[in-house]
Amino acid sequence: MARKKQYNEEEVIEKATALFWRNGYEATTVRMLEKEMGINQFSIYSSFGNKQGVFLESINAYKKRIRSITDKLSKSNNGKEGIKQYFYDFLEFAKENDKNRGCLVTNTVNEIKEDGDPIIMEQLLDFANDIKQLFVDNLLQEEGNTAEEAARQSNYLMNSLLGLSVSSKVFDQSQLNDTIEFTFLNV
Repeated sequence: MARKKQYNEEEVIEKATALFWRNGYEATTVRMLEKEMGINQFSIYSSFGNKQGVFLESINAYKKRIRSITDKLSKSNNGKEGIKQYFYDFLEFAKENDKNRGCLVTNTVNEIKEDGDPIIMEQLLDFANDIKQLFVDNLLQEEGNTAEEAARQSNYLMNSLLGLSVSSKVFDQSQLNDTIEFTFLNV
């Protein structure tokens, strides 16, 4: 007879997500996950398979959490202004106790090794492509914008957002605001 789990899977994944967000994928060990999640190694392997499985569930939890701002962007009818608002919303989303944490996905991409886990990299790329598609959809709302131009602009904006994510961990709000404003002068 299978034993009943003594923990809430959603709660332990939220804790794991916070740990990965702070430390990155590579630097997080199973021992660290045990301590942060409050469950033992056997439970981790039984429920999630391994560290990779925990991280993939963390990415899913992150997607659910960020939906608060991606849904707003997907419903926006303001073209570039909607995307600009997303940049500001993202900065607020990524704060914890008034400290900028950057983006879980960007932080992971920055620290993962070149020969890193291809399944993890695929998930990170899928996440980025979903955001880029939201940018394209909003850019196509701009009068006279073609699909090709919107795709090129979305590449630029995605690169800008990744840079903003990293910069948010270093620069103050005024500097970040300047970055956003100047980014949108070029779109």
